[in-house]
Amino acid sequence: MPGTARRLIGGSTMLVSTAGVQAVHPVDQGRPSFLRRFFATGHGVFAAVLVLAAALRCLVMLGYDTAQLYWYDSFTYLDTAVHLQPGGAFHPAGYSFFLRLLLPFHSVELVAGVQHAMGVGMGSMIYLVLRRRSLPGWGATLATLPVLFDPAFLRLEHAVLSDTQVIFLVVAALTALLWRTRPSVRACAAVGLLLALAGLTRTVAVPLLGLVLIHLIIQRAGRRQVIALAVAGLLPLAGYAGWYQAHHGRFALSGSDGVALWARTMTFADCSVIKPPAEEAKLCPNGTVVDAASEYVWAADASLNRLPGGRFAHNGLARSFALRAIAAQPLDYLGAVVHDTSLAFAWTPVRHPLRVSPTLTFPRGSWPLPAFPLIDKVRGEYDGGIRGMSSVEPYGSVLAAYAYPAVLHGPLLGIVLLLGGLGSIGRRRAALLPWATAAFLLVAPVAALDFDHRYVLPAIPVACLAAALGVTRSRWARPSAPPGRLA
Repeated sequence: MPGTARRLIGGSTMLVSTAGVQAVHPVDQGRPSFLRRFFATGHGVFAAVLVLAAALRCLVMLGYDTAQLYWYDSFTYLDTAVHLQPGGAFHPAGYSFFLRLLLPFHSVELVAGVQHAMGVGMGSMIYLVLRRRSLPGWGATLATLPVLFDPAFLRLEHAVLSDTQVIFLVVAALTALLWRTRPSVRACAAVGLLLALAGLTRTVAVPLLGLVLIHLIIQRAGRRQVIALAVAGLLPLAGYAGWYQAHHGRFALSGSDGVALWARTMTFADCSVIKPPAEEAKLCPNGTVVDAASEYVWAADASLNRLPGGRFAHNGLARSFALRAIAAQPLDYLGAVVHDTSLAFAWTPVRHPLRVSPTLTFPRGSWPLPAFPLIDKVRGEYDGGIRGMSSVEPYGSVLAAYAYPAVLHGPLLGIVLLLGGLGSIGRRRAALLPWATAAFLLVAPVAALDFDHRYVLPAIPVACLAAALGVTRSRWARPSAPPGRLA
């Protein structure tokens, strides 16, 4: 056989034999640069979006001189963080545990900063799950835009309120569950713990634990996975309920469920149909009319608030009346829930209640705090610099010019939910759990109390995740990444 020789000629390797030139190959110039490989994977678009989202959050931190504090909720959370005990009537103490972790720094501005990091983290988790599930970079990035750029999310991140934490925990739980087609025992335990923490932050998230358990059973994930999820989820909830019972005499997570459901029924209850017993009849509508179901909780003239001892002292009685009213008038109850849920899809955002404005912009101005003993107490114990919030120029003007199109709040949410629902049919079952989670988070607050634009927000990131999974096309698919690596 003729001999061969390799010779470097003008930057190419020439394979020479006695038979002549056989092939010419380019010299290996080395591996592509990190940036070239990074952008080739499709991550470059999301990296640019993430930088913009982080810059917008820095602008919010510069645009306001402190975190947003809401009377009465913010100060209740902060007070509970200092004096750890089961939350009062409306709020379990999960968010206060988070505030307790940051107590050594005595800074509500730090609380806002950490919550802004959570917002960026939510967008990153959605992106990573979708890339793992074989979506292209642009498609996965598109699904993250609402949570990264909607002013409603950024303003909640900047406020001492539990909303950002519960959304973050739910997204984290779904990330852990969807990371692999068949979740491990350890992942299921993490999901259970995350959902328990979400439930201890906002009780509306508690039923999600049951929803995920049903999902694992239907998917035949395995007995060990189901047990791990149930134990990791139920133990923290049971422990907290026992702690609550030791302080309040009732095995529960909060003491307001009955009052909230009673307020829900006040928009349709007819005691001539319900025929309640004498004790419950005291809670029948008495002619007081307000503009939304939740306002009955606070209306001084509402029947519940005329009873001695305060509204929450009658939580059990209110629950009994509400369940009786729903059983007697199921179609009226369903109609009220459907009507109020439909407000989420309005082309022009609806003020509901009338005192609540949909969040589409960043405001400018000053918002002083009222004079209440609880505020002075929290100022002395959590952060001595607590004060009313003011916008800061020139950053405030830049934020004020940032307007989020109203159409992206209502009709787009409807389209996103529709895509997720359609994508849950047939073999595209990866979208089913996130879609069911989003639908539940949207409807449950309305069914339990009332519609509020704040209560819609937890459903949006999960709905975007479901829609993106639902529209995945086979032409986008590629082999799954090995365990531990991003696809």
